[in-house]
Amino acid sequence: MPRFEPPKPRVFPPIHDKEVILVASGDLRLAANQTCWPAQAEMERELEAAVTAAGYRVKRAHPVDKKKQHGFIDSQHYGMQVFAGINPQAKLIVAEAVWQYSHHVLAGLIAHRGPILTVANWSGQWPGLVGMLNLNGSLTKAGVHYSTLWSEDFRGEDFRKKLTQWLTKGKLTHPQRHVTPIEKVDIPASLTKLGEGLATHLQRERAIMGVFDEGCMGMFNAIIPDDLLHATGVFKERLSQSALYYESTQVSAAEAKQVYEWLVAKGLKFHLGKKPESELTLDQVLKQCKMYIAALQIADDFGCHTIGIQYQQGLKDLMPASDLVEGLLNNSDRPPVKSRDGQRILYRGQPLPHFNEVDECAGLDALITYRVHSILRQPPETTLHDIRWGDADASGTVDDYVWVFLISGGAPPAHFIGGYKGTSSMRQPAMYFPSGGGTCRGISKPGEIVWSRIFVEKNQLHMDIGRGRVVELPEAETMRRWRATTFEWPIMHAVTYGVSRDQMMARHKSNHIQVAYGLDERGADEALYTKASMARALGIKVSLCGTKADGQSW
Repeated sequence: MPRFEPPKPRVFPPIHDKEVILVASGDLRLAANQTCWPAQAEMERELEAAVTAAGYRVKRAHPVDKKKQHGFIDSQHYGMQVFAGINPQAKLIVAEAVWQYSHHVLAGLIAHRGPILTVANWSGQWPGLVGMLNLNGSLTKAGVHYSTLWSEDFRGEDFRKKLTQWLTKGKLTHPQRHVTPIEKVDIPASLTKLGEGLATHLQRERAIMGVFDEGCMGMFNAIIPDDLLHATGVFKERLSQSALYYESTQVSAAEAKQVYEWLVAKGLKFHLGKKPESELTLDQVLKQCKMYIAALQIADDFGCHTIGIQYQQGLKDLMPASDLVEGLLNNSDRPPVKSRDGQRILYRGQPLPHFNEVDECAGLDALITYRVHSILRQPPETTLHDIRWGDADASGTVDDYVWVFLISGGAPPAHFIGGYKGTSSMRQPAMYFPSGGGTCRGISKPGEIVWSRIFVEKNQLHMDIGRGRVVELPEAETMRRWRATTFEWPIMHAVTYGVSRDQMMARHKSNHIQVAYGLDERGADEALYTKASMARALGIKVSLCGTKADGQSW
């Protein structure tokens, strides 16, 4: 019988004072890594030039694989192998120009004892800043100390000054003067009382979060530990995507066609073609309609108050994308689906809040948002978006810095200009979604919004919350931004009151941000105050970020 032999003591390479180790985490999907590698390689060249100019040299910890045609760490197993050869006291940079799976490098970073710097390029293309924000949120939850930087070209004086500071001192901090603890905010007593009442109701009556397979795309930061979630009154129902697949196959063609025809009658435009490998086909859409029905019926079976579908791993090889389904679930006005006995319309006239990519922090946020907005008679539809990118408005329509909030799925038609008539569905990019399927796509309408994010730090739930507005930009400027990101996905032009680009990047602990509309400025303020009060009463540590719409502090 073979015996387990303990490995020999590990001998790490020596540390050179002027040397920096570089690693790059990538996707799990080969096609994505190959497509995105040229952007990563260019980013690394620019970053290396900046490090060299500061008097240091870069040593890449893992080679470019000629067979795979990329140089990413593309699995947790490979990440562990790479970190086995890195001295845990070395200066370490995690360089990201792409979306990345944080768990590929998390094991190594948790054990690392030297200075860690996460760096992203400022581009909406793949994008690195989204991957870096996810990694930052994961490191924060794991209790790992790190510094972070971002840059458009890595040649700017401010970036190089901060890089030199990290290289010489081993750490770098950013001011967060835009953050105000809720204890220092004067909230109207009536809204405090309302929020506390909603919290008491949730903790007493409890709610169920349906989770279709946990831990999508290595997002460690998106998993709420059960004990922290239970304290809020919310409990997970762990569901399987295999059950969703099976139930989808049991939905009749006639039922799926009814959903499709309902959407077409509402004005939703499907960009259909005949090549399933590159175009959206009617067969793909009808399978998505079946998934929509199955998701509602499973949620009803288990009494779920919110659900999240992982999709991107496993289900992507069996079914078209879940994104159209997610957007419909988050909308109050959507195709009716009957209960299994045919006696009820499921979740009639209300959203079934869906959290994209099973981001449980977004799921808890969505549930709180839905209850607050509903009782205040504010629009109940909510979604998460990626903080995908941002830029000055090239058209000159607004003077403010305008964020590009973008997500593959979850955005409801109620958020778009024209509602369903302003909604379209295009095939998902093939490198991510081999089985096709369409999105729920549109341009978000102008209006006042509340944005927020729940995250885990020091084994406690936190919520950052703030105000902003969605602006309408000329078609040419919208297209410039869309073409610089992912054209198939819904887009929101967002201005965050009193929170600059760099303040958001320095503070935010996730690639995702939750958004919901208020009826007007006053309504959005009331929603923010009530939501913050409810979250605090649930035991969440709340901070208000930025300013009010008029620029006044909280």
